[in-house]
Amino acid sequence: MVIEKKNTVIEGQHQRPIVLDVFYNDTVKKAPLIILCHGYKGFKDWGTWNVFSKTFAASGVAVLKFNFSYNGGTVHQPIDFPDLEAFGHNNYIKELDDLETVLDWVETTYAQHSNIDPSNITLVGHSRGGGIVALKAAEDSRVKKLVSLAGVSDFKSRFPKGADLQAWKEDGVRFVMNGRTKQQMPHYFQFYENFMANVSRLTIQTAVRSLRVPYLIIHGDADTSVGLNEALTLHKWQPESQLVVLEGANHVFGSHHPWNFNRLTPYLQQIHSKITHFINNLD
Repeated sequence: MVIEKKNTVIEGQHQRPIVLDVFYNDTVKKAPLIILCHGYKGFKDWGTWNVFSKTFAASGVAVLKFNFSYNGGTVHQPIDFPDLEAFGHNNYIKELDDLETVLDWVETTYAQHSNIDPSNITLVGHSRGGGIVALKAAEDSRVKKLVSLAGVSDFKSRFPKGADLQAWKEDGVRFVMNGRTKQQMPHYFQFYENFMANVSRLTIQTAVRSLRVPYLIIHGDADTSVGLNEALTLHKWQPESQLVVLEGANHVFGSHHPWNFNRLTPYLQQIHSKITHFINNLD
């Protein structure tokens, strides 16, 4: 039976809480654990992530998914972006710190748990989250395996340049439209300043080249948000990695939000199979 523990609240390192969900199968002993990291303008309950987590738990792999503390959600409203001020103050270092806090919590909470093995952790990151998990896997020995889902290969190239960067600095904030919610989502200039102050730690190329854990890269060749070239680049930097290209798959592998079905898309069914085999060393 799949056990779901939703919306557990733990304290983050930056004066904001982290909200997380855990899914596991109570008939499985010492299951490996996936920690799932959402991407930019994402959240733990987006689209198919709940069905995704239940599917893994049913097949013997536990899942923890969480909201980054500054993703724009709140404890009382973890879906969507009621707190745009928090969103504007997010940065990559805060996300790495959040992931560290989650790893610490897992290590303590599940130390004696019969159904979850906290020593067998696979990080799975979607989009921007794919970059975050690559950085963390390179610096934290508690991570045993790594999966990139439509993951980015570089953060710096995504910042404005030239006159746009100067305008951002002068204004102190720039806004990005959320196509689904129609919100104007702020980014304060601290985002860029924080990146530049930590650029060596936040360079994905450096992290990927230094990886010492198994690495699975999954990407759709119809992804218009993060191009397939980024997956090819990641694989080039880490030739020992496994690269899976899904023909016709877009950035969200055929899913959308909200998702009102109790099943995965065909692409996500393939992804479930690939990741399960990867975690269980069946490939």
